Amino acid sequence: MNYPKKLVLFGAGKIGRSFIGQLFSRSGYSVVFVEVYKPLVDALNERQRYNVVIKDKTDQIIEINNVRAVLATETDKVVDEIASASICSVSIGQQGLPSVFSVLAKGLLKRQNSNCTPLDIIIAENMRDAANYFETELQKHLPESFPLRQQVGLVETSIGKMVPIMPKKETEKDILLVYAEPYNTLIVDKKAFKNPIPNIEGLAPKDNMKAWVDRKLFIHNLGHAATAYLGYNYNHDFIYLHEALAIPEIFEEVRQTMLQSANLLLEKYNNEFTMDSLSIHIDDLLYRFQNKALGDTIFRVGCDLPRKLNYNDRLAGAINLAIELNLPYDKILHVLKIACLFRATDENGLLLPADIEFVSLFESEGMHAVLTQICGFSESWINNNNLL
Repeated sequence: MNYPKKLVLFGAGKIGRSFIGQLFSRSGYSVVFVEVYKPLVDALNERQRYNVVIKDKTDQIIEINNVRAVLATETDKVVDEIASASICSVSIGQQGLPSVFSVLAKGLLKRQNSNCTPLDIIIAENMRDAANYFETELQKHLPESFPLRQQVGLVETSIGKMVPIMPKKETEKDILLVYAEPYNTLIVDKKAFKNPIPNIEGLAPKDNMKAWVDRKLFIHNLGHAATAYLGYNYNHDFIYLHEALAIPEIFEEVRQTMLQSANLLLEKYNNEFTMDSLSIHIDDLLYRFQNKALGDTIFRVGCDLPRKLNYNDRLAGAINLAIELNLPYDKILHVLKIACLFRATDENGLLLPADIEFVSLFESEGMHAVLTQICGFSESWINNNNLL
């Protein structure tokens, strides 16, 4: 098969390999990963293929072909790849994003000098206002005269695919192997593309992207987190999400919390969603959360408390939206308070480094420090809710 189209994908992690790279490769693109971890780069270049195991009642192995990689620190090579790309994507996690803007800008400038077509950049990150953030950061590295809005399509996404942490014994056997659930739909901002929307099976363009980003954050991510935090609080020995949701009272509390958040979306985006559609989505998510074959852990879903309790993220963000809309948020607030007691560890019995810092803050300065410094709530709101 001839592969005239090329995706340059920053990040060869779980989402990069199992989702973004997989979708584009299977639709006829060559995929060039830009990755900081040299063993991954070496393995991708040696094999030029890898396997994704779809975990369901029966496992399905998908072989992803025509892939290679460039080490992220080899700037000139990365710039050359961007300059000749058909499309670009970024999937490295929010903490790593500051590292990509300088090299992206250099690639854009080289494209401009070569009279290339505009470049669409698919932002495969779970974050609100991602396009505005990318535009602001790219402008810092580009001349004022660069026509960024004409030459670059900053395409926000809603990443709904669940990819668990790989067991250590499996990664030791095959560094490139990755597990994923069957769900394979990538929701993208229809209006953001500068070029024709690529013909990719699984791509779902939407007009009101903000609504779909918020649906992912305030229903999927919120429900996921609620399962982890309520499950850990019920039994510290639970390892998997499906163990928590097997407890009827946890299942119902998670569902009711998701429905409370769905009411917020229905109020804010009443032209985009119906309560029936959101209820169906919630029930589908709860079914997917219980996928035993996926082996998704309470640790993975709940860890990184400073990010997941941030003022703009799944729990505090939903509470802020409820305050804005003057709607109830008691169930969501209950989960947030329970989250402060989350101490789940990985398979080696270790907390995430960010969570070690969180625990230190919570134990030394208490709930007040979490609510103000991490969640961003005001003193008056804390007092009005009798939280201290």
